[in-house]
Amino acid sequence: MNLRKINHRLEKRFSGRVTAALRDGAMVLTGNVDTWAEVVEACGLAAERYSKIHVVNDLVCAEAQPQKMRLPKVTDDTLEGRRPDVLIIGGGISGASIARELSKWKLDILLVEKEADLALQASGRNDGEVHPGIDLKKGSKKHAYVRKGNAMYDQVCQELDVPFRRVGQYVCFQNGWFRPFAALYCLLRKYRDGISDTKIISARELYRREPEFTPGFQFAISNPSAGCVCPYGLTIAYGENAVQNGVQVSLNTAVLEMEVKDGKILSAKTNRGRVYPGLVINAAGVFAEEVAAMAGDRFYSIHPRRGTNAILDKKAGTYVNAIASIKEITKNKSNTKGGGILHTVHDNLLVGPDAVETWEKENVETHAESIEKTFQKHQKTMPKLSQKDIITYFTGVRAPTFEEDFIIEMGRKTENLIHCAGIQSPGLTTAPAVALDVEKMAVDYLKKTKKVEKNPDYNPVRRGIPVLRDMSDEDRSALIRKNPDYGIIVCRCEEVSKGEILDALKSPICVPTVDGIKKRVRPGMGRCQGGFCSPLVTKIIADYLDEPLSQVKKSSEDSNITCGPIV
Repeated sequence: MNLRKINHRLEKRFSGRVTAALRDGAMVLTGNVDTWAEVVEACGLAAERYSKIHVVNDLVCAEAQPQKMRLPKVTDDTLEGRRPDVLIIGGGISGASIARELSKWKLDILLVEKEADLALQASGRNDGEVHPGIDLKKGSKKHAYVRKGNAMYDQVCQELDVPFRRVGQYVCFQNGWFRPFAALYCLLRKYRDGISDTKIISARELYRREPEFTPGFQFAISNPSAGCVCPYGLTIAYGENAVQNGVQVSLNTAVLEMEVKDGKILSAKTNRGRVYPGLVINAAGVFAEEVAAMAGDRFYSIHPRRGTNAILDKKAGTYVNAIASIKEITKNKSNTKGGGILHTVHDNLLVGPDAVETWEKENVETHAESIEKTFQKHQKTMPKLSQKDIITYFTGVRAPTFEEDFIIEMGRKTENLIHCAGIQSPGLTTAPAVALDVEKMAVDYLKKTKKVEKNPDYNPVRRGIPVLRDMSDEDRSALIRKNPDYGIIVCRCEEVSKGEILDALKSPICVPTVDGIKKRVRPGMGRCQGGFCSPLVTKIIADYLDEPLSQVKKSSEDSNITCGPIV
């Protein structure tokens, strides 16, 4: 990395307002700019893709004022004095999968998540694609992990009782003259980069498989290993299996500061007391940089990137059977795969996401222009797509570094720290493989100071809640005979019974909110989006907790549904 060249670029673009300096093995940018777009541009000029020298953003931006992390309202001492062997910060797919893999060992493991449930941020706000890795080149951690993670999904989802389908992916081309170049690209990906299932299929074969695609495609690149999974369902399943194997999960728990001495974390202050961990694993998503700073080990920066998806009614699910997108031959170089159309494991269609740089790490509002742009693009692949079929939409904020790669490594200045940071797409795909490596790193570190033994009671199998809509008539009838609550349908759109809702309230990680139940057994996920069933779900939760309806929340502590009885 040539510092002189970087500063020359910055001088040419920003006329002395921005400078770069190597400091403690990081490329630190300082100066003043007006807009967040200029921050991203300046750091991009200094960053080298996949480099181990990371850009640290210390620029002052007039547009992007510092924002405080949203904190839980609860304060108590339930964790005061806890001395876990491992403290995992973050309850997304990274933290939950790492917790489950570490539960193979006789260790005291504490996972803290500042939100009211697991997977409430990026891990529950993405498209759920299990990527084949065709767009990733050798040299990145993303590439190193994507094929390993992809190959693990059949076993992991079987063990955790989570639906997973290898629906395949098609990248469609309208320009027949480009086929020789695409063929060369496929050969490179297949034989150089290890994406072994990459191949070109003819237009005739493409339309045989997907007859509703736009007429005129000349060929497509196919990757049958691509799949889809419910991202929040998998995260919750990982967390539940971890708890079944002895891990403690503490929701509504934020790390506020750390005590660090001589390059070692001594304690971490939370809103629920101070804990004294032997090892800290930083899986904090968009706030990984802040955790790194608390630990005295900030050598990278996160620049948030917003992405919006739309979910279509199940009737639209019949239009496309796989994952599909159009490849337009342009000079545009983007840090996003551009999204696509995805047939979900629940037989909806998902359209998106887009990619918008933002300084707001917790702003997940959806903008109309995001929906408009994604539909304009993907209607070129499948003209039947219609915004009239949208039943809901959601936005997530990804956590890339400026090098556009993962950071999976021990702390550089702080010894009892592991970073699992910069996790963006294909982070869901890579999570099973990353978790195994972080497990090894953690155990190797802990073995230096204590005896670490296998957990003889470890069980990788987690049985999910029975899904009545997927059962045969005979099996469903037998279950109802055992428990009549399974015969009371609460959500007609998704055919969810009272028995399934009560099972969710009795699950290893009980989240007795309307959204918590929705994520576990899907009442409110259908066409009416809870218009009919949410009052019934609220009543079931209140009865189960023996509390008034006014105490039941939609999601977090400040999301009241009712204010009290009408007198």
